[in-house]
Amino acid sequence: MKWLANTISVFRMFLALTLLLVRPLSIVFFAIYILCGISDVLDGYVARKTDTTSKLGEKLDSVSDFILVAVLLIIVYPILNLTVPIMIWIAVIAIVRALSIIIGFVKFRTLAMIHTYGNKMTGVVLFVFLPLALVFFKSDVLFYVICAVASAATVEELFIQITSKELQINRKSIWIK
Repeated sequence: MKWLANTISVFRMFLALTLLLVRPLSIVFFAIYILCGISDVLDGYVARKTDTTSKLGEKLDSVSDFILVAVLLIIVYPILNLTVPIMIWIAVIAIVRALSIIIGFVKFRTLAMIHTYGNKMTGVVLFVFLPLALVFFKSDVLFYVICAVASAATVEELFIQITSKELQINRKSIWIK
């Protein structure tokens, strides 16, 4: 049981990479996409229920999430037909996120992507609304919502990285330790 949660995270990495091999927005794409979402919830749940949480598991979860988002950007970016302001906003979010990761690595000498409520909310919003935006809505409103949530979470994580004296990978927010 010690390895189950970590195996689920690694499985999500492979599932995410598999998305590169299937036709975007196909039934197979959405089936794999949903499995990625289920595995994201399941790995943490299993780790907590089996009392097998670990530093490695936290890192695997963060890297798995990062790979999924990167793969989705590669796949869906050409389909999105985003406006220039939204593309700039996404680029700024990515730059600030990278800066936060770099600051965490320099300060704490390890991969330091914090599991805040804001980051979890960003994941949920991306997971739920991105497919809806691609399939059912052609409005930029969903992209503004996604970018607003992601911006708040990214700025919060950067603030935590800058002000923290020690790494708190599971810090809930700037208000809750």
